[in-house]
Amino acid sequence: MLVVISPAKRLDWSERDVTMTQPVFQDEANRLATTARNLTLGDLKALMGLSDDLAKLNRDRFRDFDDTPGEDDLRPAALAFAGDTYQGLEAETLDADEMRWAQDHLRILSGLYGVLRPLDGIQPYRLEMGSRLKTRRGVTLYDYWRDQIARALRDQADAVNTDTLVNCASQEYFGAVPPKALCLRIVTPVFMEDKGDGKGPKIVSFYAKKARGAMARFVVQKRLTDPEGIVEFDLGGYAYREDLSEPQKPVFVRSYDAN
Repeated sequence: MLVVISPAKRLDWSERDVTMTQPVFQDEANRLATTARNLTLGDLKALMGLSDDLAKLNRDRFRDFDDTPGEDDLRPAALAFAGDTYQGLEAETLDADEMRWAQDHLRILSGLYGVLRPLDGIQPYRLEMGSRLKTRRGVTLYDYWRDQIARALRDQADAVNTDTLVNCASQEYFGAVPPKALCLRIVTPVFMEDKGDGKGPKIVSFYAKKARGAMARFVVQKRLTDPEGIVEFDLGGYAYREDLSEPQKPVFVRSYDAN
């Protein structure tokens, strides 16, 4: 199986002693960075709803973005992102064999880089997939990427001999993957919290993001090739609920006491 996750806004730029790979869409990322570099501070602020300080930070990042960066300028994607999903993934604790398996089976969707492998070297950036960044291809990043991300995922699925993709990405990012171009079975796990208040299980965004990262970790560590295996997921106190699930949307519920 393939499993996909979203990137994160927050980065951890600690030095990492690993061999990095080059992103598949590096040339496309260079073009997008050039487009973003030409935006004014006000444009960047409006584009992503940033504060003044964050707008300046990201203006400087795009200004310094190098088409041919040295290794000192790069960090491996799965270790550089540091948001809620990556707290669940805990990529830094995967051993060498697990990381090698992840390199073939785990993908990170990205507004700037399109799709990333865990060890692909990235430069610091922030560019959300939902951004309305105008390019020659259209007025949004969905227009820019079109079917490219889907085709790359489909090619990798062929390479690892699978017809299934486990979607642990947010809707914002998975919206850049047209199902007709992907041509794979899509399984989207759903994570819910039960507070025991009689109102039933609900999705809580913060916990769901972390759980999606934990599910990606589970797939990697178990080397799952059969989607039926994900119903055994039990990290963080979650348990599969068959009564709430649909064939392509398995539901996992955690009781309030487990929080």
